[in-house]
Amino acid sequence: MVKKLTLISSMCLMISTTFVFGQDPNKLSVDQSATNQMLERRKKTQIVNNTPAVNPANFDIKTSPKDDFYQFVNGNWLKNNPIPASESRWGAFSEIQENNFSILRSILEESSMRASSAPKGSTTQMVGDMYYTGMDSLKREKEGSTPMISDINQVNSITNLVDLQKLVATMHMNIGAPLFNFYAYSDPKNSESVVPQAMQGGLGMPDKDYYLKDDDKSKMLREKYKQFITNCFENALGDKARGAKMSDKIINIETQMARASLSRVERRDPEKTYNKMTVAQMDEMMPNFKWSTFLKEVNAQNVEYMIIDNPKFFKQLNSMLTEVSLEDWKEYLTWNIIRSGAPYLNYALVNESYVFYQQTLQGTKEMKPRWKIVLQTVDGNLGQLLGQEYCNRVFTAETKAKCLEIVNNLATSYSQRLDALDSMSPETKKMAKFKLGSFMKKIGFPDKYRDYGKLEITRASFYENVKRTSNFDFAYNMSKIGKPVDKTEWMMSPPTVNAYYNPSFNEIVFPAGILQPPFYNSNADDAVNYGGIGAVIGHEMTQGFDDEGRKFDANGNLTNWWQADDSARFVAKAHMLVEQFNKYTVLDTAHVNGELTLGENIADLGGITISYYAFQNSLKGKPAPEKIDGYNAEQRFFIGWAQVWRNNTRDAATLQRLMIDPHSPGIYRCNSPLSNFDEFYKAFDIKPGDKMYRSPETRAKIW
Repeated sequence: MVKKLTLISSMCLMISTTFVFGQDPNKLSVDQSATNQMLERRKKTQIVNNTPAVNPANFDIKTSPKDDFYQFVNGNWLKNNPIPASESRWGAFSEIQENNFSILRSILEESSMRASSAPKGSTTQMVGDMYYTGMDSLKREKEGSTPMISDINQVNSITNLVDLQKLVATMHMNIGAPLFNFYAYSDPKNSESVVPQAMQGGLGMPDKDYYLKDDDKSKMLREKYKQFITNCFENALGDKARGAKMSDKIINIETQMARASLSRVERRDPEKTYNKMTVAQMDEMMPNFKWSTFLKEVNAQNVEYMIIDNPKFFKQLNSMLTEVSLEDWKEYLTWNIIRSGAPYLNYALVNESYVFYQQTLQGTKEMKPRWKIVLQTVDGNLGQLLGQEYCNRVFTAETKAKCLEIVNNLATSYSQRLDALDSMSPETKKMAKFKLGSFMKKIGFPDKYRDYGKLEITRASFYENVKRTSNFDFAYNMSKIGKPVDKTEWMMSPPTVNAYYNPSFNEIVFPAGILQPPFYNSNADDAVNYGGIGAVIGHEMTQGFDDEGRKFDANGNLTNWWQADDSARFVAKAHMLVEQFNKYTVLDTAHVNGELTLGENIADLGGITISYYAFQNSLKGKPAPEKIDGYNAEQRFFIGWAQVWRNNTRDAATLQRLMIDPHSPGIYRCNSPLSNFDEFYKAFDIKPGDKMYRSPETRAKIW
């Protein structure tokens, strides 16, 4: 039900596949004992940064840094930090997230206790009441699936394709996103214009390959998905036989969509996914689905044209609308309502979502506690409201100033690297430097928070609160059509442990949530901070010049500003990374997909390169830093880089990520850029015969 735009998922530092589910603990208590516990937690979550910049106890000194730098820096940490039962992986990002969760939990519990006396529409009232309804397990159990029955009844009233189309529009505005994904966003070739965009979608499993692969594991997962559908129909409607009967038909519908879908590698090509069509052309292409009617139903006004990613998909959908029986379509829509609403209802439905999406697909052993899941829902739906209070508690002006200083130093370093490139003509360099100088830099939190004044949150129903926020977000998104693009807008909430580059805005964004150890540590020496947050900043900058980002100009428009020879040289250099990563194996036989992960791999290599030279610039005119724990500044820079990528991951989650995640496994994000970077060889005296060694002619060098 939570509709998050995924426009920049491939441009993020990390990707997080999060499905919201719940546990069956006691109802939120507001007695004095709970109040005391909450206050105690608040004391513990005040930010006191005493985290060491580098902890040598995390090292595996039995492993040579020349053979496996990732294991050398992180080996003991990996051994001493097993994955918690409720998690699919555990690493540096997870540690920061846990700290953020503690702070956010304190905020939400305080708000929940004060919400009834707070002014209606205030931050305290809205986040407090939403958290309260999520934590009220007694009421959620009593209601069962009742809150979504009225939505399902709308499906039952469908008598023809016109009715079906109207309900599809209603669902997009409120719950689920059947058939396709739909939103308003900047036209990739005219970044100042906000237009409707329709993208392939409609699947209940994470990727088309889950439906199409013929190996035993894929067949097993399809059987698990079938059982998931059956169980949800039983728990939501008390009709197991109906679910068992319809599950094959639902999967057949989704399989037909999957066959017409682009692969994740194909979707990385912004030219391939740019198909501009007028509404009349859309109606002509899909006579069984009138887009002029759909746009009117969702209140998308002043529409001159649309962008779609995959004409083949929408042509297939048009055929299916008449080839698939109306009764089967009704079951498909019912399934979308149940699947989307299940995480916000009673334990039986919540558990079904958990069992399939987390336990089966990612290998977790138990659910997260209810408070943590409800917290993630509040952040996902009211992130800027919750983020204001979070930043008031944890984010300082000093942190923002220091990070901005590092950003500016990285920009200078990047400009110098462009000047030094012998593979780029003066004409392309000029355009590249202009784009670099045009980057918008967003750090910590928005200068202007979003206005939630027209959104109503009550204590009546968690499901209804989530549904209201979905409707509010959708209406807000549609209201942008035909208006000037607001480039002050953020696409992540301030507590998010991530960062991103947005090609349409030509911006780099670093939420407050990630500006913590080991990425940024106010007590750390500069070497470690440049290896951590500096390389992250360099990563996001480089995404503006990776195989996708380089196709957008300084104004955020998809256009070719490269000289032909320069472009050919870039493609050849990038292909070296594709070949390098294709050879990496995980779990003995599974391979990294070098094409899927290319953008992030380019960004990692660029990030560490740009940050290293920015760090060296910062040392000019100063005495050489003294060794710390026996390591010089250059070595500590690379140690700072390596500790960012430490993580333990369950086998099932690893296999899923190899299929859908544009980021490589942590060990390769750490070691591969280093094996391509000459300065690392100097810092640790890497020689032929060492496992980290690559011959000079095989080292990928792009920026």
